[in-house]
Amino acid sequence: MTRRAAITGFPVAHSRSPLVHGHWLAEYGIDGSYEKIAVPPDTAAAFYRDFRGSGLVGCNVTVPNKEAAAAACDELDEAARAMGAANTLWLDEAGRLIGANTDGLGFLGNLDQSLPGWDNGVSHAVVLGAGGAARAVVWALLSRGVKTVAIVNRTYQKAAGLQARFGADSVAHHWEDLEELMGKTGMLVNTTSLGMSGQPPLEIDLRNLPESAIVTDLVYVPLETPLLARARARGNPVADGLGMLMHQAVPAFERWFGVRPGVTEELRALVLADLGKAP
Repeated sequence: MTRRAAITGFPVAHSRSPLVHGHWLAEYGIDGSYEKIAVPPDTAAAFYRDFRGSGLVGCNVTVPNKEAAAAACDELDEAARAMGAANTLWLDEAGRLIGANTDGLGFLGNLDQSLPGWDNGVSHAVVLGAGGAARAVVWALLSRGVKTVAIVNRTYQKAAGLQARFGADSVAHHWEDLEELMGKTGMLVNTTSLGMSGQPPLEIDLRNLPESAIVTDLVYVPLETPLLARARARGNPVADGLGMLMHQAVPAFERWFGVRPGVTEELRALVLADLGKAP
């Protein structure tokens, strides 16, 4: 029987997840499918609560449904509990709905592949933004042993709310603190949409940033954002955001289809070619 999985959320037409999972299904010769299923937020709670009737072995969850999906699960993994959001669901042998969050693992997997050994010298990181992506990045950095994560957001209350979720090793800051913070950090992560095609630029001064500090941007359209271009030009090690998209899919595919896939240059080239097309 064909094992069916899907990306769920609203909207989902733009998602590249079917391209990634479809590539792996073909590569490993697996009898499976990966679909797009639009789940508007007003129907999300019912959809995930009744997931057993969907005919799917599991699904990914994208915005704005990650919190609703987590609430519908019978059990959550450590990351999903910490974030209060799930992006990967499956039914266990007893028919219970299990939820995980692989966004943080995807962030770490991208860094591990792009900049091996990056975590040996990073004790302090600065995260720009306080939304769902920031939540995943803060969890990931703390889980890897980064001692202090500074959360910087234009709305301080949102940064404080994220700090409250993760405790004393994360510290909320006003945007005006950024210049001083960058002088002592080993990593700068942009989790905002600033710098994305069609969005305003991310206007920050990198003068104080040590040249050894890693700079990574979760935006991957364009692949090299103005932030990454400026950081690369001054000698900082950089990592683009495309790898996170692919690496977060690895544990989900393994869970549903029983094979742990590889994130290869062939897959990266496939996704890059598709990014040149209209969604």
